[in-house]
Amino acid sequence: MASIVFRTIAFAVVLIASGLGSASAQEQQSRQQAQPRNQPGRFDFYVLSLSWSPSFCKESEERGRPSNDQCRGRPYSFVVHGLWPQYERGFPRDCQVPAPRLSRELTTSMLDLMPAPGLIYHEWDQHGTCSGLEAQAYFDLIRKARETVKIPESYAAPKTTLTVAPDEVEEAFVKSNPGLSRAAISVTCGSTRLSEVRICMSKDLKFRDCDEIDRRACRRDKLLMPPVRGG
Repeated sequence: MASIVFRTIAFAVVLIASGLGSASAQEQQSRQQAQPRNQPGRFDFYVLSLSWSPSFCKESEERGRPSNDQCRGRPYSFVVHGLWPQYERGFPRDCQVPAPRLSRELTTSMLDLMPAPGLIYHEWDQHGTCSGLEAQAYFDLIRKARETVKIPESYAAPKTTLTVAPDEVEEAFVKSNPGLSRAAISVTCGSTRLSEVRICMSKDLKFRDCDEIDRRACRRDKLLMPPVRGG
């Protein structure tokens, strides 16, 4: 009889604990859902996305897209695609519609890093408005973020096509940037070419790990890096 009573009590305790755990998980999910989305300044970290310009231009040519200033024989290597506010899962976008207009002077000042006005406008509208910063402060932050990252010497301006492994590229960036870990960087690819290197940073531009970005990395064994154009 005592054994039966003991088993009944133990079973009840398990049910109660299970219920509490379920309720706790539900409450946590509700809190996450209740957090405001697409609110300027409400995000967890940044991703600095560096695009390999020769790959972008090669793919644009193959798709018959009109050439822009980035692809007209200019010797661009890694250019800034954007500095993107991120949640731990997902990301905000288009946080002010319509977005505040950018001045011609500001746009022109960024062409050395982001070599197409259309790219600059797009990045401000979709991502910059979510930073919670005024336009000048946001683009100043992009410049500062880019200056924080050192491009490995072998990828600075190759004159011939390189064949690389994504892991090899990540490792080269890690070695060139003290404090950067393999969990804070990912390489993306389009078809057989290296597309972008994405680096996660805190709001004060310190390197930080980012599981979701890392999981989206290219899974190919080998990638091509077309050489820089012009000279």
